Amino acid sequence: MGKELKKVYLNRNIVSGILFGLGLVAFLDEAIFHQILHWHKFYDRSTTSIGLISDGIFHVFSWFATVGGLYLVADLRRRDAFLYPLWQGSVLLGGGAFNLYDGIIQHKIMRIHQIRYVENLIVYDVIWNLLAAAIMLIGIALIIKSKSKVADKE
Repeated sequence: MGKELKKVYLNRNIVSGILFGLGLVAFLDEAIFHQILHWHKFYDRSTTSIGLISDGIFHVFSWFATVGGLYLVADLRRRDAFLYPLWQGSVLLGGGAFNLYDGIIQHKIMRIHQIRYVENLIVYDVIWNLLAAAIMLIGIALIIKSKSKVADKE
């Protein structure tokens, strides 16, 4: 396998992991916080009906990202180019990035919903965003470590 081809497969492992991580975390967010706990809807600035429709669209997005990521994994496995540790780090990066985007952009800037509608919202915001950043940092560390191991084998 040529060096340029290896780079393509490294990037494809990262993209597939990020897509899967985005989809997985979006699915968990929608299932846990929207459906089970009823803390919010994806779009809370209108009627309950609009909120349910927005949750449905959000759910479709999460599954498209998950299936797209797994499709790329299947292709990588078929080509014997799947690198699980690199993919794991990318899943964490994608999941953490989704939560950080959700916590900063959707919750605070766009204000389309909050994590939970309570008096002391700052506690939820800080925990949500710090956890997301920590997950991203762990993912980045795993990606760097995995890429250096691949480079050492060349």
